[in-house]
Amino acid sequence: MDYITEPDRIYATDSSGKLIAEVTFPTKDGISTIDHTFVDPSLRGQGVAGTLVKLAADKILADGNKIAATCAYGIAWFRRHPEYSACIGPAACSIGHHK
Repeated sequence: MDYITEPDRIYATDSSGKLIAEVTFPTKDGISTIDHTFVDPSLRGQGVAGTLVKLAADKILADGNKIAATCAYGIAWFRRHPEYSACIGPAACSIGHHK
């Protein structure tokens, strides 16, 4: 799958242009918050959401920002990947407190 990267979004479309996977992470004051993860039902169970969140986390860090998460999947992903715990920003109190 080919992912398209924008400043605060990574996504994929199918051959017709339909959105099939997406993660968004708006940035404010040096903290990028993963606030939305979407995977089309036809792709569920294939690790696409995990790939999206990892790509987002790596991009956030490469851009010099800290990470926070408010979407349920993002929160769960960071709990399963403690290697990113040192990268969590001060606003990351939202990790573990789904809004």
